Amino acid sequence: MNNQQAYNTWAGNYDDVENRTRDVEAYALRTLLSVLSFDTVLEIGCGTGKNTEWLATKAQQVTCLDFSEEMLQKAKEKIKAEHVHFRQADIRERWNMTHNHFDLVSTSLVLEHIEDIYNVFEQAAAVLKPGGYFYMGELHPFRQYDGRKARFDMENGVFELECFTHHASDFFSAAVMNSFDCAGFNEFFDNDDRTLMPRILAMVFKKRQVTEVPEEA
Repeated sequence: MNNQQAYNTWAGNYDDVENRTRDVEAYALRTLLSVLSFDTVLEIGCGTGKNTEWLATKAQQVTCLDFSEEMLQKAKEKIKAEHVHFRQADIRERWNMTHNHFDLVSTSLVLEHIEDIYNVFEQAAAVLKPGGYFYMGELHPFRQYDGRKARFDMENGVFELECFTHHASDFFSAAVMNSFDCAGFNEFFDNDDRTLMPRILAMVFKKRQVTEVPEEA
């Protein structure tokens, strides 16, 4: 079973089972993005809409992508707002989006499933307006070093999804190479207990404004 099939299976009870990674990341997103203003949002990996509902209260237009048709169906059943639009897409392929269109690109618990994160940063930079923001919230690399990864219970046992470990320096390198500056960085812990291993690494990057160089006389 590949990741797409796994998320289709997981969709049935994704919202119902205890999932601290899901819940802490939702808190992280709200914490880092509540201080920003944005009208147009591209949400990558919207899943069942756990963050879409909140983003829809902040933005005038939200476009949501996910490769799991079952996850998307759950989100559509939950969110009926006319300014929220859902599309099935695989972000490992080229994004069919208008360049310089969005104020915010958001990814939540997605990049651990993407081997080439440079491609994601490159395409995020292309669709963002100058000065736009790229948010990412991921299972903390420290937990990945300890063998943790996305998994869920099935009738015949626990299924582990295919995941790739990305270090904090990998995110920063991909950001710098695609004209982003860091606008926010934080680690989030279970019950805000900072004596524990952090659960979520969350960052906000800002696309650099284009500065026109005057022509020589």
